[in-house]
Amino acid sequence: MAEIIQRDGTWTFDGETLRLVPGRDKNVSLLRKSLGELAVPLVALAGIAFEQGKKSGRLRLRLRDGADPLLQAAGGKLGDADPYQLTVDSDRYGVAEYVVDEVRNALLIEQVPAAPCDGYLLPGPSVPLSVSAGDGTASFDGEHIRLEWNWKTEEAKSAAGARSLALADVAAVEWQPAVGLENGYLRFTVRHAPTKAPPKYDPNSVELWGFKKDPLMALVAAAVQVRLPHPAAASAEPSQAPPALTAKAEPAAPAEDNHDALLRRLRELGELHQSGILTDEEFSLAKQAVLKRM
Repeated sequence: MAEIIQRDGTWTFDGETLRLVPGRDKNVSLLRKSLGELAVPLVALAGIAFEQGKKSGRLRLRLRDGADPLLQAAGGKLGDADPYQLTVDSDRYGVAEYVVDEVRNALLIEQVPAAPCDGYLLPGPSVPLSVSAGDGTASFDGEHIRLEWNWKTEEAKSAAGARSLALADVAAVEWQPAVGLENGYLRFTVRHAPTKAPPKYDPNSVELWGFKKDPLMALVAAAVQVRLPHPAAASAEPSQAPPALTAKAEPAAPAEDNHDALLRRLRELGELHQSGILTDEEFSLAKQAVLKRM
C-alpha cells in the first residue's frame, strides 16, 4: 500500500482504489471539504503525474473521459477546487514519486484502457443537496430540481417565483465558473424549451459572481449529471443502425488493421516515455507486452 499524508489531504492506494481525503488546512477548497472522501477505482484512471516546485509540488490525477460526473458537468474548469490534485511539501517529494510509481505500475499490470468510459465510474455527490450562491439557491432531491431566488435576482427572472424542474424534463446541465469580468452560472437545459437568454435572465439558470460558494454549485450539477444519460450513450444513439442491419454480424478486422493498431500503440508508448510519464522500466514492460501480440 502507498500513502502520502499532507496538510492538503491524504492519498492512499491499495492496488485497486485510490482514496482521496481532503485535509483540514484553511487553504483546502470548500468544494473538496464538502465532497469528503473520494474512492477512485483504478479503472477510472488515465494517468497520474507529479510536478516538483522549489517549495512545494503537486500530485495530479487524470481521469478517463466520462468517468466522473463532476468533471463532466464542470467541463474540467474546477481550477484550485479540483479534488484530483494534492499539494506536496518539498520534504515529501520521494513519497509522492513512490505513489506515482505504484499507481502507474498498477495501470500497466491491469492494462487499464485510456479510452473514454461508456458509463460513470464514480457515484457523484449524495442527495438531497442544496446550495446558495449568486442570485439563487439550487436544491436537488434526486428527482426534482428547485431554484429559488434572492433579493439580488433580476426582476424579470424572479417574477414567476421559485422554479421546479423534474429530472425527466432536463436534457443537460452545465456549471461554468466566473472568469475575469464574465460571470459564471449553473444552467439546466430543459427539453423542448431551448433559450438563448443569458443566465441573468434565464429562469433555468443561477448566475454566479465569483464568490467562495460558487464551486459548490458544481456539486448540484454533478448530482444531476450522474442521473442523466451518459454522453457516450447519447452520442451513440444517432449512429445506431436499423435492426435489419445490426442483426448481421460485422466481419472481423483484417490482420493488417490489428498490426497497424499495435504499431500506433508502440508510438504512443514511445511518446509517453520521452515525455517522462513512463519510466525506462515501465516503457520496457509495456513495449514487450505489445510486441508479444504482434
